[in-house]
Amino acid sequence: MAITQLVWLRNDLRLTDHPALFAAQQQGDVALTICLTPDQWQEHHESSAKCALREQLIYALQQQAHGLGIPCHVLKLKRFSDCADALTKLCQQNGYEQVWWQNELPVHETLRDQKVETQLIENGIKCQRFTPDLIVSEPVLNQQGQPFKVFTPFYKRWLTTLVNKISAPYDLPTPQSTQTTFPETITVLSDSHYRDDLWPADYQVIREKLWQFCHHKEQYYDELRDYPAKPYTSTLSPYLALGAIGPRECLEAIIHSCSAQEREWQDSVWLKELAWRDFYKQLMGFFPELSKSLPFKPETQYVQWNHNPEGFQAWCEGNTGFPIVDAAMRQLNQTGWMHNRLRMIAASFLTKLLLIDWREGEKYFMEKLIDGEFSANNGGWQWSASTGCDAAPYFRVFNPTRQSERFDPDGLFIKKFVPELKSVNSKQIHDPSSAIRNQSGYVEPIVDYKKARGHAIAAFENLKDRA
Repeated sequence: MAITQLVWLRNDLRLTDHPALFAAQQQGDVALTICLTPDQWQEHHESSAKCALREQLIYALQQQAHGLGIPCHVLKLKRFSDCADALTKLCQQNGYEQVWWQNELPVHETLRDQKVETQLIENGIKCQRFTPDLIVSEPVLNQQGQPFKVFTPFYKRWLTTLVNKISAPYDLPTPQSTQTTFPETITVLSDSHYRDDLWPADYQVIREKLWQFCHHKEQYYDELRDYPAKPYTSTLSPYLALGAIGPRECLEAIIHSCSAQEREWQDSVWLKELAWRDFYKQLMGFFPELSKSLPFKPETQYVQWNHNPEGFQAWCEGNTGFPIVDAAMRQLNQTGWMHNRLRMIAASFLTKLLLIDWREGEKYFMEKLIDGEFSANNGGWQWSASTGCDAAPYFRVFNPTRQSERFDPDGLFIKKFVPELKSVNSKQIHDPSSAIRNQSGYVEPIVDYKKARGHAIAAFENLKDRA
């Protein structure tokens, strides 16, 4: 029997829990395709670490698919605009009659999908488009049928919707017996920025990591997640960003572990973090300006940001003189990942204490993060800069020293990434004296916290007449 169904994978690089793939196989034997668009990803500032992990996952996925008798084509293109021609040609050459995929919400991805759909239909090829790859995939709207602009009421409606529509993960595709020549397997290039010891591209290991976290650490997540020296975050974000694990798989693991521990799964704080992911992604679909480097709050477009190349460089390199900020930035530069509490501290430092445009930090994070996901990164930066939807109040300016004392009290995380301070005791490490700095070779602070905080508050207070 000829293969007539083609499933187009994007940031949903998996075979399990894939609704489009599951539905397509009900119509007959399937093939898969993935479009590589490195020029587009570079324009989107995706990190080399994320691109390397993507290649590794595609290689593993091809091996898994071919083992099930499912061909997996990798199309080597440049930009999103090349996808329509390439997919049309692939269908015509192989007799694929219908293409299936899950929608994506940012502007460029939406335009790409519209162009692909139009061209395929013009050439007699059917399209089946599914809702986005979210835990609650349908739009979550308020009583007026409008999108929520604040997370808390969104989360209440999101959770109610989820409780009423829980579904099990979709099964792995059934093996196919169609005789076919499999496409060439992707060639994986080594990349020094990708830590395969931290994020192996092994689908079995990824799922084991999910279940180990949910059964052994998720119940302590609320209490311990903010301490960067303690391993109580899931570190699954790189896989979520590329879709190597599915939303229903995460939900199933949460429900199973909570049941075993006699807890209500609706109270899971990690589930609430996954809801933030849905929130930011849905905002991208409803408010296209977020995909265009514009602030959600229009009046904040008039903030007088500082032009401070030296300060920005010091921040990027982890040489600000504030140990917790520097440890955070060095973790990012060395591993391609940063603890979530530290992302807020680092972002607040750049946007409030240095008063540097949040878009510069957003871009730098995307260029470094292995888990860089456009909507979540944008949402986090706009929250920190007080320019976004459900943003931090403009007068909230994190004190990095207080944050350090609270969440890294013994300085263990600082000592790991700022070795200059490894011999400093826990009382002095959060704000070392000039004598300690001179002796250890650690830099002086590049800004005075109290004065900088005052300047930031004044800059935002000047916008009141524009609100």
